[in-house]
Amino acid sequence: MSPPPALDLANVTFIRAGRTILDDISLRVEAGEQWALLGPNGAGKSSLLGICSATTFPSRGTASILGSVMGRVDLRALRRSIGLVEPRHPTQSDLRVADLVLTGATGTTEWVPHWIPTEAERERAAKYLAATGLPDDGDLRWHTMSQGERGRALIARALMAEPPLMLLDEPSTGLDLVGREIMLRTIDDLPLTSPGITTLVVTHYFEELPRGTTHAALLRAGRLVAAGPVEQVLVDATVSACFDHPIAVRRSRDGRWHASAR
Repeated sequence: MSPPPALDLANVTFIRAGRTILDDISLRVEAGEQWALLGPNGAGKSSLLGICSATTFPSRGTASILGSVMGRVDLRALRRSIGLVEPRHPTQSDLRVADLVLTGATGTTEWVPHWIPTEAERERAAKYLAATGLPDDGDLRWHTMSQGERGRALIARALMAEPPLMLLDEPSTGLDLVGREIMLRTIDDLPLTSPGITTLVVTHYFEELPRGTTHAALLRAGRLVAAGPVEQVLVDATVSACFDHPIAVRRSRDGRWHASAR
């Protein structure tokens, strides 16, 4: 039997303070697909990600995540199956990188007092640190990590729960050229690091799309402009309609996407 869709949104509307942020969104993401969500500022990308991460309830419509319908399931249990990576991670303590990653096992942002990780959990943390190219030692700590190191550490932390669904909110924010490329390689390797995983990456920039992106969704003013296989969605006419400006889109031989305003 095939797994249920990772995400299945049906006629989802989200209203806040009387304003419609998302309007009649229907989106189906199958297990194992690698999606990108793009759109101009104010399009509603963060609000849509909030629903996909089971942290925001839709005002109308149905949101099914990993086969569980919001409103009919224990949300705390559901959220443990979703890896959420965002640059505004609220950790305050100057944790060692390995300890930061281990907080993914407890689902907390800080180290749980008196908690002792199992040997299996420590081995899993070391595995994901290695997969993201970070050292497992005491020299690298949260307060002195670069933005790129923090981003990769948060991916390793999210993988600790071995989630079938990974959501990444602008993971390249604040990175320089080298840091961005390392981050993109880390995201591209996620299907190898965690076979069968489904990913959804939110970004503003086509240059920050991982090479392994299989599908894309374009959002404008709270409505979906298009969604489907990446080669069908990221074309000049559709992208131009999304950004309300003539835009030329191309994909280079190495699989990277580029967009420029005409």
